[in-house]
Amino acid sequence: MVRKTKEDAEITRQRIINAAREVFLTKGVSRTSLEQIATHAGVTRGAVYWHFENKSQLFHAMREQVVLPLIDRMDGALLADIDNANDPVADPLKRIENFLVGTIQILNDDQETRQTYEIMMSKCEYVDEFATVLQQILNNCSGMIDKLEQVYARAHQKGLINPSHSPAQLAMDTHLFFSGLLHMWVKDTDGTRFRNQAHALISSHVNLRRK
Repeated sequence: MVRKTKEDAEITRQRIINAAREVFLTKGVSRTSLEQIATHAGVTRGAVYWHFENKSQLFHAMREQVVLPLIDRMDGALLADIDNANDPVADPLKRIENFLVGTIQILNDDQETRQTYEIMMSKCEYVDEFATVLQQILNNCSGMIDKLEQVYARAHQKGLINPSHSPAQLAMDTHLFFSGLLHMWVKDTDGTRFRNQAHALISSHVNLRRK
């Protein structure tokens, strides 16, 4: 009975998160109330408050569901076995290209991830109680830059990039390029401007760094 109750609670929690994503997407975060989310989820407002203290906590839970798996994937795609002499991806620059292309592919294939990124990039104002969410996003960006710098440093060691190029500067440049591409990819809903050439743009970006 206890296990069943926990399972039911988790099902309700997930239903609320799914409803929040759908309402945020259509109304925007600032114009959405917890009561609207409860109605969309088919639960009481009290049920929403049982799982989430406020809207920002609910937004954070929605965001975590897609961001954390991408962070885990980033560790594996960029850094796994990079110090191994038998590194299966011997070209560090190819690691970066594969990671960026793979991220775009996830957005293309997974509707929940795509919708969540659209909300984060176009449907939310990071002020008041959402200022802490913005800080979390910036922290994640810093983590990505650090990992890219490690990969560029390995490319530098292998003589794959111009010795005068700083791995730290290249990492920052790639992060800014990809952040801009993601923003435009999300907005290009008909796929005629950026989505249809995202892979080619990424390949060009990486190849321009080769020696």
